[in-house]
Amino acid sequence: MSTVWDQVSANARLVSLPDVYIRLKSVLDDPNSNLADVAEVVGSDPAMTTRLLRIVNSAYFGLGSEIDTISRAVGLLGTQEVHDLVLAASVAQSFDGMSNEVMDMHKFWQRSVTCAITGRELAALCNVLDGERLFVAGLLRDIGHLYIYQLAAQKAQQAIELAQVQGAPLYKAERALLGVDYATVGADLMRQWQLPQRLWEPTQCHVEPSSSQEYELFTSLLHIAGQLAESDDPELGIEVALAGVWTHAWEVTGLSPDQCANIREKVDAQVPNVVRLIFPSLESSVA
Repeated sequence: MSTVWDQVSANARLVSLPDVYIRLKSVLDDPNSNLADVAEVVGSDPAMTTRLLRIVNSAYFGLGSEIDTISRAVGLLGTQEVHDLVLAASVAQSFDGMSNEVMDMHKFWQRSVTCAITGRELAALCNVLDGERLFVAGLLRDIGHLYIYQLAAQKAQQAIELAQVQGAPLYKAERALLGVDYATVGADLMRQWQLPQRLWEPTQCHVEPSSSQEYELFTSLLHIAGQLAESDDPELGIEVALAGVWTHAWEVTGLSPDQCANIREKVDAQVPNVVRLIFPSLESSVA
């Protein structure tokens, strides 16, 4: 009989990102490509063009003037940021509409967006220039849960209950009951998508940030962002959530609990609008 890991890994291979992202990645990997090539690929997909321009022109980005073409967006933002935004929109497109009996999908995506925005804000506190990478990493942090919950719903629920009873992190309960945790599953999926190590390593290691080898700062920031995102649980709260942050993460980032707690109000104010931008289908569920 196959293990949970076998089931998850096999089914993860069936999920692919939209063609526009695959072609964009191919162009960006080509040393002879230019900004016009990038704009042409993104502009060839009307749905992606519309979604990307909505994001770029939002108050969240705050560029100050309307961006009406993909060429202008690429010129202003640069290829790396366009890549990350297209990736975020692609993930949203690939998973939007998934449902299961264990997880409230609306709450799942809202929490993922909270983690994404928090990561970006924490990156700013640390003077990390490419904070959008933390946004994407935050959005992707929990995608491993989608597979575990769909393919092993009963054990997934048991893991949630075990973590609550023991007051233990969910990833440890998942390891005990399923033999694998959501962070490992998510990172495996990202490797199958051929996403860069700067994205899959923080995903895999954020539950135990000291295990990161190449992206220690990003991993620690994602770890803290995840803890803060979890503080929307009324039974948890910010102080308790931040008490679960590894000492290693505080040391690597140089941040303090007070700094992190103080950004929560700013993050909360942004979440509804960003959810609408990235997940239009959730708009009716966002207050």
